Amino acid sequence: MGSKYTKRDTEEFKRDAIALVDSSGKTVTAVARELGISSESLRGWYRRAKADQSEGKAGELTSAEREELKRLRKEVREQQQTIEILKKATAFFVKENDR
Repeated sequence: MGSKYTKRDTEEFKRDAIALVDSSGKTVTAVARELGISSESLRGWYRRAKADQSEGKAGELTSAEREELKRLRKEVREQQQTIEILKKATAFFVKENDR
């Protein structure tokens, strides 16, 4: 028995919902209600789609930019962990050398 909150919508469904908002002249909330989805979900999909098409708000990241940012943050975390390990190893070997 699944929860209604774990439902995953397909990319095709999202594209169709966004197109419906654009073509129908209805509000995001009205379209979401008709489709039986959260208006906040549809609003987020719509906003991201417009950003990807360079029609979003100034400074809003495209999907590609968000993915790159996610990848770069992960890389920075890994490098910080490596630096911490090297610092500890250096301190250990300096301590061993002093004996």
